[in-house]
Amino acid sequence: MTEEQPTRASVTVLPGEPIRFPSRGDGDGGGRAVRKDEIDIEERGIYVESWLPERRSRRRPLYLLHGELGGSWLWERYLGYFAGRGWEAHALNLRAHFWSSTAEVADLTFEYYLEDVRAGLARLGPNPVLVAHGLGALLAMKAAESAALGGIVLISPPLPRELRGPPEAHRLRQVPSVFRRDLVGWAGMPEQIRRLNPDLSIADVLRVQHMLGQESGAARRAMLSGVPVDREALMRLPRLVVGAGLDRLFPEGESERVATWLEADYQPFGAHSHYGTVIGEESFRQVADAIRGFLEAHRL
Repeated sequence: MTEEQPTRASVTVLPGEPIRFPSRGDGDGGGRAVRKDEIDIEERGIYVESWLPERRSRRRPLYLLHGELGGSWLWERYLGYFAGRGWEAHALNLRAHFWSSTAEVADLTFEYYLEDVRAGLARLGPNPVLVAHGLGALLAMKAAESAALGGIVLISPPLPRELRGPPEAHRLRQVPSVFRRDLVGWAGMPEQIRRLNPDLSIADVLRVQHMLGQESGAARRAMLSGVPVDREALMRLPRLVVGAGLDRLFPEGESERVATWLEADYQPFGAHSHYGTVIGEESFRQVADAIRGFLEAHRL
C-alpha cells in the first residue's frame, strides 16, 4: 500500500453490510442486493476483497487477479456486476498492493506472487473460476497447472515462454527494481491519456492514475523473459481469452495467439483499451457480459 492509496478505514461499505445497486448503476449489480466481505490471509499479509450475493447459489466462485500496479480496486465494477447476478466474486490483492500488507517491493518476485495466488485459492469454495487481467493472467495460467478449477478467463494475457522469442537483454536492463505508472505510460496529463484510451472517461483515467501503486521489477523481468506454461494442464478447463484492440501493453494480436495456442474461446474488443476492459464506466460491461455468457454456457 502506498501513501497515495486509501486505507481500509476509508471504505464506506463495511463487511457484511448489504449493498443495493440500481439496475444500470456504476457497479451494475442487476438491481439485486449483495454484501461485502473480506478474507485476510495473515501468514502472507494478503487481503481478498469479496462481494457476495445476498442469497447463495450453485454458481462457481470467481477469483479475480489483477495485473501490474493494480489491486482489488481494479475489479470494483466486476465485483458488483457478478455478485448482483449470483456469483461470489473474490478479488485478490497481491502482497504490497492496495489493501495487502506492505513489503520491500524490490524483493518480490513472480514466484512470490504465484504463492499469493495459491494461498487465496485455498480459502475459496470448490473449483473456482479464475478471471485475470494482464500479468495476473500469466499468474492464472501458472496456478491452473496444479489447481482444481472450474474454468479460466484471461483478459489481455502476456505471452508465455512457448510463444515468445529469445528475451531482449536491453529491455530487461531497462526495468528498474521498483517501478511506477510512468513505466506503463500513465504519468501524463489525463486528457492526453484519454486520447490513447478513448473507452475511458476522464473520471476513469483519474481513478486509474490515482490508484496505480508500485511494482516489482523482478516480476516484470520474469514476464518479459518468458514464463513457461504447461499447456496440456489447461486443456482440461473451459477457457476464454479476451483481447483489447487499443491495448498498448498487451496487444490484441498477442491475446489471439494465446487463445489459438490454448484452443480457447476468443472474444476481441477492437475499441477497448487495457484498463477499459475492466474499469471503463461503459466498456467494462461489454466484456463482463461476454464473460457471463461464457460462464453460463459452461454452467459455471
